[in-house]
Amino acid sequence: MSKKKQKKTSLKSAILLLLLMALLLITSSYAWFTANQTVTVSTLQVNVKASNGLQISADATNWKTVLEKKDLSTAAGTYTDLVNQLPETNLEPVSSAGNVTDGKMDIFYGVVEADDTKGGEYYLSATKQTDTTGTNGRYIAFDLFLKVDTDTTIYMTPNSKVTFAGDKDQGLKNAARVAFITEGNTTADTDPSTMRKLSLTGGTADIWEPNYNTHTSLGVAAARDYYQVTTTTTGGSLIPYYGIKANIPASTIPMKQVTTANPSDTYFSAITPAYKTVDSSTSTIEFKQLKAGVTKIRVYMWVEGQDVDCENGASGSNIKFDLQFTATAP
Repeated sequence: MSKKKQKKTSLKSAILLLLLMALLLITSSYAWFTANQTVTVSTLQVNVKASNGLQISADATNWKTVLEKKDLSTAAGTYTDLVNQLPETNLEPVSSAGNVTDGKMDIFYGVVEADDTKGGEYYLSATKQTDTTGTNGRYIAFDLFLKVDTDTTIYMTPNSKVTFAGDKDQGLKNAARVAFITEGNTTADTDPSTMRKLSLTGGTADIWEPNYNTHTSLGVAAARDYYQVTTTTTGGSLIPYYGIKANIPASTIPMKQVTTANPSDTYFSAITPAYKTVDSSTSTIEFKQLKAGVTKIRVYMWVEGQDVDCENGASGSNIKFDLQFTATAP
């Protein structure tokens, strides 16, 4: 069989994209509501694998079937506008409503401090962050370019998950989030510099909330005490939450919030995840359709401070992100 015929045959088979992001978060510090200290990332690995008609690139120039962390880190050599934020030393809880500005997702770093002038009550303030290139930052962000020869519907397999990686599950995986911004699509013969400039001018990112149905006992207590929400350690329903969408001045928003009612239209937006999965999910869900040609996608990974599971007891634990996509319908 000729190479051309082999290629046509391969387009009919499953397309598999495996993105493995292993984040070992090992620290003695705490999360959103009390200390706002650093969560150490001791290891960061990125591996992207593709087959059967799907090609991957970090810079829209060098196309391959396996993309590693070094490819994302060194892509600046050809991708002059690159903004890949791959922290190797620190991650801290942040929050986002998923709003997109000039191709980047709005992310806010929150701080809780007591106000002695208001009876010592704790208040949440927040400051918008800026994506930067390099190994610093409170969250992870990077660009991917995906190339297909025909329109292809992609599904997220059960191997897409956030799990703990270590001796003990302390619930940090339940506060993790992943977001995808589809920046745009162009034909395969477009100049790479034009592909790199694809950018969504507004709109919102697609947010994935994994492990929504499980909580530790401390997470259950945090839901009750800080958000006035009753839940259980297993089998729980999706808990509504409000991501931060604007800078919050100090001494404005009390630490205790209610997840079932918007605490402020000015500073928060209700989140409706585009994708949600239970712990140890066995379901395949539709992800998105890639148009023929090249699609630019920006990926964000973070610990959501507004999640009820982002509490003191979750610190010092290890989590791992796995993303796997297929073109085979469930």
